[in-house]
Amino acid sequence: MMKQWRTKTPDNMDEQPRAVRRRGILVGAATLVATALASRGIGAVEADSPALPAKTHTFLSLDLPPGYQIEKVVDGLTYATALTWDDQGRLYVAEAGGGFSEEPSPARILRVDSGKVTEVANLTNKGVLASVAGLYWYKGAFYFTHRDPTDRTDAVSRMTMDGTVTRILSGFPDGPSEHQANDIRVGPDGRMYLAVGPAGNSAVMGIDNAPNITRVPTVHTTPCVDYVLTGMNFETPDFRTADQSDKVQTGAFVPFGTATTPGQKIPGAKKCGGAIYAFDPNNAEATLRVFAHGLRNVIGLTWNTKGEMFSAVNGYDVRGSRPVNDPFDATYRIREGVWYGWPDYSAALEPLTDPKFDVPDTLKVPIYVNGQLQPMKLGFVIDHAASRLTPPDRSLVYGLHEGDSSPSLLDVAPASWGDLAGQVFVAEWGDLAPGTNPLLAKPAGYRVSRIDPATGRAVPFVQNVKPGPASKQGAMGLGIERPFDVKFGPDGAMYIADYGVANVNMARIKEGKSPYEFPPQTGAIWKVTRMAGAPALAPMPPAPAPPAPPPSAPANVPSAPPRTGGGDEAHFLRRLGDG
Repeated sequence: MMKQWRTKTPDNMDEQPRAVRRRGILVGAATLVATALASRGIGAVEADSPALPAKTHTFLSLDLPPGYQIEKVVDGLTYATALTWDDQGRLYVAEAGGGFSEEPSPARILRVDSGKVTEVANLTNKGVLASVAGLYWYKGAFYFTHRDPTDRTDAVSRMTMDGTVTRILSGFPDGPSEHQANDIRVGPDGRMYLAVGPAGNSAVMGIDNAPNITRVPTVHTTPCVDYVLTGMNFETPDFRTADQSDKVQTGAFVPFGTATTPGQKIPGAKKCGGAIYAFDPNNAEATLRVFAHGLRNVIGLTWNTKGEMFSAVNGYDVRGSRPVNDPFDATYRIREGVWYGWPDYSAALEPLTDPKFDVPDTLKVPIYVNGQLQPMKLGFVIDHAASRLTPPDRSLVYGLHEGDSSPSLLDVAPASWGDLAGQVFVAEWGDLAPGTNPLLAKPAGYRVSRIDPATGRAVPFVQNVKPGPASKQGAMGLGIERPFDVKFGPDGAMYIADYGVANVNMARIKEGKSPYEFPPQTGAIWKVTRMAGAPALAPMPPAPAPPAPPPSAPANVPSAPPRTGGGDEAHFLRRLGDG
């Protein structure tokens, strides 16, 4: 039997079993109308809702362009990720499941209707391992991405409305890492497309991936085509031994503790990481093909009315054995058969050998080739000529986002959105600094942006007045936390799946705990409507130049001893991976 509940409000306090009280603020599914002021675009007033009696409040936490209104459809969700609609126009949302709590939350599919949430399926009870990041309705069934409980590899399953779950793809070997299978959608050609992230930050498994390596020691970045290596090896403490003075060297595209040699060939695999796949959902395994590869944590997929394909990708972190200080994340034009440069090119498809991507020497580890110590600077881990790779085409960069903003799922505005019709909108989940970037100076992401086609700049569209999530501004539930999905519904409105609160609390390290906190029941779905007569938005100026790179020491002369884990906080930072 399907379960139903509504979030508690002062009008249904006694009748509803699932209440969410947020730091003294009761937030229900009432409509929060934010009609933007001409100067700042702020201000939200709760309006009449067919689900709840009218109330009047004023909120100053949301910032939208003039002519658009926002309402909260439902809240109290746990790790809300993907949105989809069935053939009758009914809205569904995936709850990813998992988390760091002692009793992880289940992965679920929920139906949303008039402020009510109905559990359609508890996927965890059906043998699905979190996280469920992608959800798509197609020909009478749900298709969703997750991990296989037998070996933690990435998988895709189909669930019909009678609750039957059938696994149609599995065995993507990078799944046991910090990255996973993400979006799944059907393209204009009728094929189903899948986005799969790679293991590791930059193709070298390090102590930042210690929890994942402990579970699956063989996990490593898997290439889609044959690569010939330059033989760079990165020396770190061996966390697998009791003696913290033990050192180990690890190369690219191999398991932790495995050294490589110049000219070594790593064979490509049919199932690899950092790739987009195409397949026939009726015969998935037999028809699976790599569509594009060389992408870092590729999250979202979409197409415009011309059939052009776009993808949002999380860029490098400043973590691990091969940290990269990239000022951008990216949304790309996707072309079949193209290599997009990862792990040797930046989000803007520039070579990482450019010193601007370097990090301070204190964040580096020693690099060896054939046992010889190398300069402490970024270099290519792939021999491009021997691997028959050419530099990626920079015109494939469709839009640049702030580094660490975590562009996630995305969609294209319909014709009813006037001057914004055809523009790509991207949910920016936000950073996990300092765990993923101790150099980050200010919050990045926590908003929905649009890609200005004239400048290639990610322009904020829905955001909080102050940078960062609403929960950090004393406005819990009254603004955006971490949007993971943005979709335009059958009614032409924009819907936003807000994942909810995700905190980085470094004080937890001294307690022997992960510094990440993911409080349940803090997610929501928002709806943005374009009002009649909405004014056209002014064109944006080109994005400013990225900040200057940090100073680097002369080759082979580190400014400080390489960081190898000294101190509780520093040691734990190097063991962390991003989500």
